Amino acid sequence: MTTEALGATPSPRPSPRGGEREDRRGPLPSPPRGEGLGERGFVARLWNGTAFPVALVVLVILALWHVGTVLMNWQVVHDTRVRMDQPAAFADVLPATFAMERPILPAPHQIVYELWRTTVEVPTTSRRSLVFHAQVTLSSAMLGFAIGTLVGIVLAIGIVHLRVLEASLMPWIVASQTVPILAVAPIVIVALGSIGLTGVLPKAIIAAYLCFFPVAIGMVKGLTSPDVLQRELMRTWSASPAQTFWKLRLPASVPFLFASLKVAVSIGLVGAIVGELPTGAQAGLGARLLAGSYYGQTVQMWAALFAAAILAAVLVFAMGAVERIVLKVMGARPEGVRR
Repeated sequence: MTTEALGATPSPRPSPRGGEREDRRGPLPSPPRGEGLGERGFVARLWNGTAFPVALVVLVILALWHVGTVLMNWQVVHDTRVRMDQPAAFADVLPATFAMERPILPAPHQIVYELWRTTVEVPTTSRRSLVFHAQVTLSSAMLGFAIGTLVGIVLAIGIVHLRVLEASLMPWIVASQTVPILAVAPIVIVALGSIGLTGVLPKAIIAAYLCFFPVAIGMVKGLTSPDVLQRELMRTWSASPAQTFWKLRLPASVPFLFASLKVAVSIGLVGAIVGELPTGAQAGLGARLLAGSYYGQTVQMWAALFAAAILAAVLVFAMGAVERIVLKVMGARPEGVRR
C-alpha cells in the first residue's frame, strides 16, 4: 500500500537542481537570499548598496561640523555675552553659537537658509540673488570650457600623429599646470585689459587654461588606446591615416574624452571664479565671495561656495547624461553596465 493511499504526505525528493526541492506536486523553490532574516536581511541589502554608506558619511560630516561650529564660535559668543552682562553659562552660550550673525564657522542650517533666501525669496534679476551671480560665472566658465576643449583636442591629435609635437609640446603642457592659477590670473587680466579685452573673455581664457590640460591628456590616452593588432589590421585593409583616425582612433577615444570633460567642466568653473577675484568684479560667484570677505559675511561666503559646488555637480551630471546618449548612439555600453 502506498503512502498516498494511507493519506500520508509524500516525502520530498532532492531535485537535480541544487537550489530547489520538488515532490510530486511540483518544485518547491528555495527562499531568496536574505529572505527570512528579517531586519538582518534588510540591513545587509542596505549596507551593500550605496545609500547607507553615503548617508553615514554625511551624518559624520554634519556631526563634526556642528562640533566645530561650537568650538570656533564659543569664545566670541562667551566674551560678547560677558561684555553685555548677559548670562554666560554653558546652556546659554551653546545655542548662541549656532545663531551668530557673523560666525567664524556658520552652522549648516544657516547656510541652507541663506541658499534658500538668495535663490527663492530674492528675484533672480537682483544682484543679491545667487542665481544671478551663478549665471554670470557660468557664461564665462562655459566659454572657457569650449575653448579649452577645442584646444585640448587639437593638441592631442597633433601629438598623436606628429612625433615632433609629442617631444616638444607634451613637456610644456605638463609644465603649464605647475604654475598656480592664482598667480596667472592677475597677469592675464591685466595683460588683456591693457589691449582693451575685458568682460567675459579674460575669465574664459583663465578657465580654458585649466580645461585644456585634462582634455589633451585624456584624448592622447584615448587616441593611442587601440592596440597594435587593431592598427595593423587597418593597414592590411589599406586604410589611410584619416580613415584610421575616424574609424578606429576617434571612436576608441570617446570614453576617455568624456572622462576628461567631466574633470574639465568642473575646474573650468573654478577658473571662472578665480578670474573674477583680481578684477574686483561686480557680478559672479567670485564677486559674491569678495563682497562677503570685505564685510565679514561668512554665511554669504559659504553659501556662494556651496552654490558653486552644486553648480559643478549639475554640470558633471549633465556631462554624464550626454556621455550615455553618445555611447548609446554609438552602440557602446557605458563602463560598469552589465548585460
